[in-house]
Amino acid sequence: MRKRALITVLAVLAAAGALSANTITFKMSYVIPSLKSDFWDTEFENMNFTKSSFQNTSFGLAYEMFLTREISFVIGVETYSRSKAAFYKDFVGYTIDREDWAFPNDYEGDFSPMHSLYTSVTPLQFSLKVVPFGRRMKLIPYAGIGAGLYLWSLRMQGDMIDFADEYYYEDPDYGDVPVYPIYQVDAWEGRNFGKISFGWHVFGGLMFPIANRLTLDAEFKANFVKGKMTEGFEGFAPLDLGRFQVSIGVNYWF
Repeated sequence: MRKRALITVLAVLAAAGALSANTITFKMSYVIPSLKSDFWDTEFENMNFTKSSFQNTSFGLAYEMFLTREISFVIGVETYSRSKAAFYKDFVGYTIDREDWAFPNDYEGDFSPMHSLYTSVTPLQFSLKVVPFGRRMKLIPYAGIGAGLYLWSLRMQGDMIDFADEYYYEDPDYGDVPVYPIYQVDAWEGRNFGKISFGWHVFGGLMFPIANRLTLDAEFKANFVKGKMTEGFEGFAPLDLGRFQVSIGVNYWF
């Protein structure tokens, strides 16, 4: 039901925008997630992920309606997703009596514990855009601010070391060695359709006229949004879904 409702809203907004838009923009962005919540801190501490592992390109479409010569209202939607797998930095795995255990990487190990993360964010954004010097210049600066609904999901699959459940392995050479059980995990926030969070953004850029009804667009945008973790990731603070992005696009003026 929720999926159908959101698809219907998007379709209505798209149709309304197409009928009333003064400008349609197609753009491609390079997305740099900020990744500053405790979930990401834990992942970067234990896994050989880096923040750059989750940078990726995205694509977007926006409708712009002129309110005055300097101010316009913009409705935009974008897509971003990234899937990445990584190994635990300091541990190897052993299977003992059909159970998997994480040992320090001083040991050789039977296998290397690892898991993958899949994350996606699709914002529907509403913005006020200001073009302070008008639109009849050879180089047109603009800036804006807005808010939006962010549809997002996060999935972890693979091995998870339970560091809260410590045991000791009696090694004849090293003595009591701390080891940890390894469990198979498939945790998924937004399992069926995605979760919705509210966020806001600021942006600025330049337009370059290249024809009577066409301009090129270069833009920087900062997004600020957090999502509550409830489905398999209990105990974590809200997930940082914020991001910075640099975009290039093409504007068609009606």
